[in-house]
Amino acid sequence: MPTPRTDPLTLEVVELIGTVVARYYEEYDEAAAAHSLTGAQARVLGLLSLDPMPMRRIAQKLKCEPSNVTGIVDRLETRGLVERRPDPADRRVKLAAPTELGARTARQLRDSLTFAREPLAELSEEDRTMLRDLLRRMLGEPGPSAG
Repeated sequence: MPTPRTDPLTLEVVELIGTVVARYYEEYDEAAAAHSLTGAQARVLGLLSLDPMPMRRIAQKLKCEPSNVTGIVDRLETRGLVERRPDPADRRVKLAAPTELGARTARQLRDSLTFAREPLAELSEEDRTMLRDLLRRMLGEPGPSAG
């Protein structure tokens, strides 16, 4: 097993990542509250606005139990933000998908999140690309994509 990196630079980077994540979630929760949503509801709505998906896949992406996702989707459905529909590829599977109101709300949530977006806009495209590629490497994702 490799020895953990405890040099000052590594520790500082880890601390900075933690601070960025905490500030992002804090802003996300505030934006969600402005729409009378919990942070978890807002995250599910944002995820569904990208691609309708079954509960199990939502749970995998959010790293939580499917039963938790079912409750969140139930509450979003009650508010008219999400609907369940049959999966065209397998009619036995139900997809959760945003309604028109849900898609609009997800857009408003996304547009109100300025914490990371504004400072990132001040970086050059080259710096943003480097940051993206470094974060992908940290996550073990494939290298740079075309474009």
